[in-house]
Amino acid sequence: MNEALLSTLFDSTSTEGRLGVHSALVKRPFRALVLLPERDFDPSEAAIPWKALLRAGAEIQFATPTGDPSAADDRLVEKGFGPLSRLLMPPMATRELYRTMAAAPEFQRPIQFSDVDLDAIHLVHVPGGHAKGVKTLLESEAAMRLVAHHMRADKPTSAVCHGVLLLARAKDEATGRSILYGRKTTALTATLENTAWTLTRAFLGDYYRTYSQSVEAEVTSVLERPAHFKRGPLLPKKDSEAHPERGFVVRDHNYVSARWPGDCHALAHAMTRFIEEAVRAS
Repeated sequence: MNEALLSTLFDSTSTEGRLGVHSALVKRPFRALVLLPERDFDPSEAAIPWKALLRAGAEIQFATPTGDPSAADDRLVEKGFGPLSRLLMPPMATRELYRTMAAAPEFQRPIQFSDVDLDAIHLVHVPGGHAKGVKTLLESEAAMRLVAHHMRADKPTSAVCHGVLLLARAKDEATGRSILYGRKTTALTATLENTAWTLTRAFLGDYYRTYSQSVEAEVTSVLERPAHFKRGPLLPKKDSEAHPERGFVVRDHNYVSARWPGDCHALAHAMTRFIEEAVRAS
């Protein structure tokens, strides 16, 4: 990431930005891996954590099924939802942030899932998405093996929305159970998923129904107890960079999860805590 691009994202005088944590990580870089599908990921769920990780001084690598650059769901970036666009699309600032991320060298030169060296990775992040292309991530056996190996090593992991499905499907080789068994988590709730599907099914069909079973139902089915799935407030609030506390996340040791794009600033804040903890421990 060059200085010109960094300066467009962050205040170079901020001790929370390129100084502070970043300066502490120069000698021992914290490396984050973002897993993406071939296409159709949610731009907020990748770009907001990407910015926060960069600000905290992390080195970021992207990985895709084929090793080719991915692309966000175009309906969330350009096409919109007609009269519902203001409700369902990310804010313009987030869409611009996505475009900045998509132009970054690390995004343009991803590696293939099978080529990931997890020994060099400290944190793995899994964004979600609704459109069908996201299945190239969520149904990837290679990606499931990656997250299972990473979480068995007790390394920081984050996932949001449909991204939690990848973890739910990943098996712990020692037990044969999901890697999420015994952990608390959240994910896209059935209420959020069904509300969006009901609002749009007349003109988008099953766009918001990626699978016949809801994300919440599938994730809950692999947990040790149903109560380990945390829904958060019934009426969610969208968070922001200025107010991450409005978002809802669940942290279980080195794993943090969120429900939807409206939680992504809170999720990003929790992810940077992993870096701060690594700095203090080094």
